[in-house]
Amino acid sequence: MNKLISKDLLSIGAVFLRPEDPFTWASGIKSPIYCDNRLTLTDVKVRNDVEKAIAQTVKEKYPQAEVLMGTSTAGIAHAAIAAHILQLPMGYVRSGAKDHGRGNQIEGKLEKGQKVVVIEDLISTGGSVIEVVNVLREAGAQVLGIVSIYTYGMQKGIDRLREAEVENTSLTDFETTLEVAAESGYIKAEDIDRLIAFRNNPSDESWINK
Repeated sequence: MNKLISKDLLSIGAVFLRPEDPFTWASGIKSPIYCDNRLTLTDVKVRNDVEKAIAQTVKEKYPQAEVLMGTSTAGIAHAAIAAHILQLPMGYVRSGAKDHGRGNQIEGKLEKGQKVVVIEDLISTGGSVIEVVNVLREAGAQVLGIVSIYTYGMQKGIDRLREAEVENTSLTDFETTLEVAAESGYIKAEDIDRLIAFRNNPSDESWINK
């Protein structure tokens, strides 16, 4: 599954590798990778692969799940489609409470004690998804874990998830993408080490000239 999803993401440019001409993040960090999993929704084959894989992962790892909760905004569609496949209730968590109406931050019905799986599209440093987990816990939900489409596997994200005592399972990851990309000639085999160096320490730009 890991390789299939990586191939899918690379094929539609949802994951884009450009080590020779790095992207610049909002923080100013130079990055050889750009990830936009929203593109998976516009390709029928890839969308089917991704949603079936999310549903399969939830079913296998969290058979006791009672509700899927998407992260706002990228996780909402994936949570909805996977919940439809699994015939489970679904909702989502806003980035902040509404300033009108009922002031909801959690949209959809959620009972205290319900077993929830969070659906996320991308995990880098883990900050935003952990905020979602905390909101759900404060509402009385039992968060079983997170299922995400992609993770960079950055140490900061790993540490944060461990500290929050929540498990993440991704359909695919940075290492698998590099392996698939090298096998297909998308990148050169010698690029792998320097791309791993970026992932291990994004603020150190020495990988660019290796």
